[in-house]
Amino acid sequence: MLKDGPATSRPPVTHWPALDLDGVDFDPVLAELMRAGPISRITLPNGSGWAWLVCRYDDVRMVANDPRFSRKLVMEHDVTRLAPHFIPAPGAVGLQDPPDHTRLRRTVAAAFTTAGVERLRTRAQQMLDGLVDAILRDGPPADLTERLLAPFPLAVVCELMGVPERDRPQVHEWTAMILSSAQGAERSEQAKTRMCGYLGERLRAGRGAAGDGGGAGEAGDVIGLLAAAVEAGEVTEEEAVGVALLLQIGGEAVTNNVGNMVYILLTRPELMDELRAAPELRPTAVNELLRYIPHRNSVGLSRIALEDVEVAGQVIRAGEAVYVSYLAANRDPEVFPDPDEIRPDRTPNAHVSFGYGPHFCPGNMLARMESELLVNALLDRFPDPRFAVPAAELGWRPGALIRGPEALPVTWS
Repeated sequence: MLKDGPATSRPPVTHWPALDLDGVDFDPVLAELMRAGPISRITLPNGSGWAWLVCRYDDVRMVANDPRFSRKLVMEHDVTRLAPHFIPAPGAVGLQDPPDHTRLRRTVAAAFTTAGVERLRTRAQQMLDGLVDAILRDGPPADLTERLLAPFPLAVVCELMGVPERDRPQVHEWTAMILSSAQGAERSEQAKTRMCGYLGERLRAGRGAAGDGGGAGEAGDVIGLLAAAVEAGEVTEEEAVGVALLLQIGGEAVTNNVGNMVYILLTRPELMDELRAAPELRPTAVNELLRYIPHRNSVGLSRIALEDVEVAGQVIRAGEAVYVSYLAANRDPEVFPDPDEIRPDRTPNAHVSFGYGPHFCPGNMLARMESELLVNALLDRFPDPRFAVPAAELGWRPGALIRGPEALPVTWS
């Protein structure tokens, strides 16, 4: 049994307000917590009590991969958190531990293999080309968030999920409400309930059907795969809806993440010129931008310790909540030399922007593909792109769980 000693006196509890921040500046409260030590105690704007916060790269990966920390138990605790509402639906894959977590991920694995994502690349490029063609035809200026960064990831994830085109605007609206803490808990919960109801209808329509491309979903899309798994008794309908909800929501994170990348490129013309001149460097550069950008506000889902565990010299007691900060881990100077600099040729670059361990994001290859296609479009198809307003006048989404620009008004020659 681990015991507290002089070296494990608990740090004070720090309130982390998770302020709305503009641009891609690193959260100053998180920076201060990192300077204070590798492990802290925090409170967030909602929920109750306090939670541990783990910041160092090696410790973050250990906690994220350690079966002594449970995601499932989070449902039984009102853990301090950023959002006023609890985003995952009951039975969601993100709130399961192995072996149930493994069983749920297996149902949709075929859609997220390298081959599965590559099959979607041609269709994704076609959809992207159509959006860019329309922007160029209309001429400058254009809001790239509205015209490109929002519709493209939505179209791609809906294509992968099997959501027909007629339903996509409504699904996008629900997603935006779920991912905003500014909407209030009641409206966000209503949006989640309605999206879960919609996904349940799609799954029931798909059970036992081959699909028609606009009705129940194709056998190879995510809803088709989940419908088949429910039909075979491998998962319950509630579990399938929970998986579909998190995948659909996660798919639209590309909008904000690439919005941050576009902001960086347009405010660092020397970097944009370098990538325009060296297309072979772009995959490595996009990977570096994924490490660097503030891909969320605050932290995501917590874990609950199943037993006493020592982390970074502190004893986390059984039943206590712990968060890992992937943002902090990505700035660990022991792993990433000069972590606050953008190095487009940084290798190795084993960042943890997509998580680590059993809950590593299943859509990481899809997100990388979309990010690379969008960056290529900016660099190759817009001659001399630049902001149509001073960069200081841009606004960032208030109350968003995933930080990103509200609009990116751009002009070109």
